[in-house]
Amino acid sequence: MEGRLANSWRLTLNDKNFIKTALLSEIRIDGRKPFEYLLIIMVIYREDGSSEVQLGQTRVMGMVTAQLVQPYRDRPKEGILSIFTEFSPMADPSFEPGRPGELAVELGRIVDRGLRESRAVDTESLCILAGKFVWAIRIDLHILDNGGNLVDAANIAALAALLTFRRPECSLGGEDGQEVIVHPPEIREPLPLTVHHLPIAISFGFFSNESILVIDPTHNEEAVMGGRMTTTVNANGDICAIQKSGGEGVPRRVIMQCLQLATSKAASITKQIKDAVEVFNTERALRKIKRHPTSTGDDVREKQN
Repeated sequence: MEGRLANSWRLTLNDKNFIKTALLSEIRIDGRKPFEYLLIIMVIYREDGSSEVQLGQTRVMGMVTAQLVQPYRDRPKEGILSIFTEFSPMADPSFEPGRPGELAVELGRIVDRGLRESRAVDTESLCILAGKFVWAIRIDLHILDNGGNLVDAANIAALAALLTFRRPECSLGGEDGQEVIVHPPEIREPLPLTVHHLPIAISFGFFSNESILVIDPTHNEEAVMGGRMTTTVNANGDICAIQKSGGEGVPRRVIMQCLQLATSKAASITKQIKDAVEVFNTERALRKIKRHPTSTGDDVREKQN
């Protein structure tokens, strides 16, 4: 738990004891109840495949890009999905530039596992020419501010960026039909990714030998909690992944409680993401109409003549 150890120096012993004592009375220092989630603020930029999510004091920006590459030999008909994280010292003084730390690696793996093992993204639709050319989708997650619970915020940012990304349309040409032609967006409308469902990561913090449980721990709570568990589920209640780090073992009863809470919260987060994406798609379509206001009328007049 590198993040917990890194920020523990900020709190005095009295601060830590105050947090633990308050939790015994089901009171959190930010005024929330144990199972109350922070307000999610989502911003989707005009550029395709870019988003920013604010969860309390935490802010994460997600960006999606794509390029044509050669597929893996054991999966010649599947595209590639990869996730990279950037932890800037401006987001938290405990973050060091350069080589990714343990927290950065863990965050990327949790988000990647939720997307990959649940097959949320249809990688077969990213194949252009089997064994030769597929789309490699890259998700970059930039940590802008660390206020705690980076995993949940990064996961939402990644999903919002994926849903608003558009890849160029391709076709095969040449004499042998093996030449890949990438059409610019001015010629052919870019295509969205095929996303079957949204795996939502919900994190829980454990205190006092796993006897106290809270959802969406803050930065200060992470400094004193004994362990963390992140459950990735979708709105249908399907379990996509579970990650437990630190602390002792968790009883089955507590795991089932976490899954029930996560499923309920995943449904509301999924709706919020889809609503934001729908607004983005509507605005995108309006911008396209404004760029070509007379094209339809000209075509009609030419047909009439």
